[in-house]
Amino acid sequence: MALTQKCIDLCGVKIYCEYSFVENRPPLLLIHGVAATLYTFNSLIPLLNEHFSIIAIDLPGFGRSEKPSSFIFSFQNYAKIVAACIDYFKLDHVNIVGHSMGGQIALYTTKMIPEKINKLVLISSSGYLKRANKAIIFCTFLPFFGYYVKHQVHKQEVKDVLKNVFYDHSLITENHVREFGRPLEEKGFYTSLLRLLRYREGDLSSEDLKTIDKPTLLLWGREDRVVSFRIGERLADDLPNAKLITYEKAGHLLTEERSQEVYQAILDFI
Repeated sequence: MALTQKCIDLCGVKIYCEYSFVENRPPLLLIHGVAATLYTFNSLIPLLNEHFSIIAIDLPGFGRSEKPSSFIFSFQNYAKIVAACIDYFKLDHVNIVGHSMGGQIALYTTKMIPEKINKLVLISSSGYLKRANKAIIFCTFLPFFGYYVKHQVHKQEVKDVLKNVFYDHSLITENHVREFGRPLEEKGFYTSLLRLLRYREGDLSSEDLKTIDKPTLLLWGREDRVVSFRIGERLADDLPNAKLITYEKAGHLLTEERSQEVYQAILDFI
């Protein structure tokens, strides 16, 4: 079944989402990471769509969602967007799949509305990052700092950036280069990135994580150069009901590099 494409209003922000609901199929909400879009799950969605009701969103500031200057780009507010999405679709016992920063947003959401969440799947999830230091936050208010951020992002070609998230570079296609490069050309992208840098809280502490008792599956590439699998091991220790699976010769973008294995792991878990 093809997914429906729609923009919906959540917390006063127009959010692009793709979804498909089938009766008696458990809901699965997909959250991408920083500077990405729901295309992160491009290879997974057709597989998961056979067994789950799917909701995938572009977070505010990214992809086809609105990039409002009034939105405070914090994990707390991203979690409110996810919670509002769950309410919009009248869902209960939702399973959340979060990749990279999306994993941290999934944890914030679970802390916010534990009664609505069933299980978590955190793929190469952000963990234990502190808030940006005061000097960096100050710089985000400088008039031309946005041009500096854009310059830094464009120092590397998109294909070279993808080589950092894929272990097996032979798997990188022209479609990957085009789709992962698309956000970099969108109006408002760099302002959103700047405001995320300014307002992003630190990741949840060990103490906070110990209060999240939802069944959690952690999936990691052993050669992840963005978020080390050691972070996965720490999360597995701190989350009371977590299981860690690691994949040899795999990098940060497991959703593309090991989509079949990730799909099977999610299916077995949920």
